[in-house]
Amino acid sequence: VPLSSVLPPLIFGTATFNYQYNPDPYELDTVGLVQKALEFGVRAFDTSPYYGPSEEILGAALDTEFVRKNLSRNEYFLCTKVGRVASDEFDYSPEWVRESIEKSRLRLKTDYLDLVYCHDVEFVPEEEAVGAVRELRRIRDEEGTIRYIGISGYPLPVLCSIAHRVLRETGEPLDAVMSYANFTLQNDLLASSGVAELKAAGVNVVPNASPLGMGLLRREGVPVGSMGEWHPSSNELRAAVKRASDFCDRHDEKLEVVGIRYALEQWIRLGASVGSRGDPASGVPWRRESNEQVGGTRLGVSVMGVSKAGELEKTMQVWRSILDGLENGEETARRAGRWTRDHEWSLNRQKAVQMMADGIHEHLDAYMDYVWDSPPKDFVNKRAKSAQKQLEPADDAWLTPAASPRPDEAEMPDPQGEVGLPLR
Repeated sequence: VPLSSVLPPLIFGTATFNYQYNPDPYELDTVGLVQKALEFGVRAFDTSPYYGPSEEILGAALDTEFVRKNLSRNEYFLCTKVGRVASDEFDYSPEWVRESIEKSRLRLKTDYLDLVYCHDVEFVPEEEAVGAVRELRRIRDEEGTIRYIGISGYPLPVLCSIAHRVLRETGEPLDAVMSYANFTLQNDLLASSGVAELKAAGVNVVPNASPLGMGLLRREGVPVGSMGEWHPSSNELRAAVKRASDFCDRHDEKLEVVGIRYALEQWIRLGASVGSRGDPASGVPWRRESNEQVGGTRLGVSVMGVSKAGELEKTMQVWRSILDGLENGEETARRAGRWTRDHEWSLNRQKAVQMMADGIHEHLDAYMDYVWDSPPKDFVNKRAKSAQKQLEPADDAWLTPAASPRPDEAEMPDPQGEVGLPLR
């Protein structure tokens, strides 16, 4: 079954269950947040071992009497990642991939993972990423603990190059390529150039993550958790965003509200050819909605990230309104017992948001489609460097392949002590 037939078009990203976005993620009401998301119809969650305690927190939030009573495991998607160990450590070896998968399953308390990405593929040589994809597929085919496989990262040229290479060298395209911060109010490169290239590589689904640019597009500025300042944007870009936010204030709007609606609403359409027909979250408590009820076409897939119930509720209101603007929106609203003019209101709001987006783009000016370096120019993979040092022969002996030592297992980083690269 193609991933595009079953993946829900709205995914709850749990990178926020980490110390980079929040001073103490354990203080968040994550059990209540996940429960509320499920009530609203959200049926997919994205996480990673690199997101500090995120997998453990999400696993606990799904391992409750409420969830067991209302949902079976096959009714929701769990997406996680492999390869990124720490801010400056990456391990794509088959041994680490296997071990990472098993640990993720334990933390998430699940027998299988629906979708696994190779995390931040731009930080390793392409051949290592392709090798990790091969190992994940072996696990999928021989062990059955993975269902779909993809890659994730930031620089679109790298994502496209690896996607083409996987197809060329294995004969099988990737199920998914997740891009982050590349379709926002500030950057639409995913739509303008990425989609065509990824489709040419046979990629089935392209989820758009971080519609606010990892928190860049907010009135209060970039997020600062207990790990301090980490966002890779320049001061000049932040100043341009501040000017855009002030513009929104003058028109009684909030930059993040416009940003979320713009990205979700536009990507539903612009990402449709690499989207999904999975059931959308209705945004109405305990009311399931099928893809057929909102037009029956593929919808661009987005990953949202929230930390509080209020943020979730507002995002779901926006999502519901966006769905109301789709084909059959008026009839869908009527059958659901909502205002019969919700469809009309949604279309009018879409026009208003587009007008605000035009003004924001004018204020961002030269920083439209600006991208930061990933990895930074001075980046060194300490894991690879350590492994290479172990493999170097001693002065008095040359190691044979059979005698070559394996890299020692690295401890997971202390999230409160590590300030490093962006957590996406």
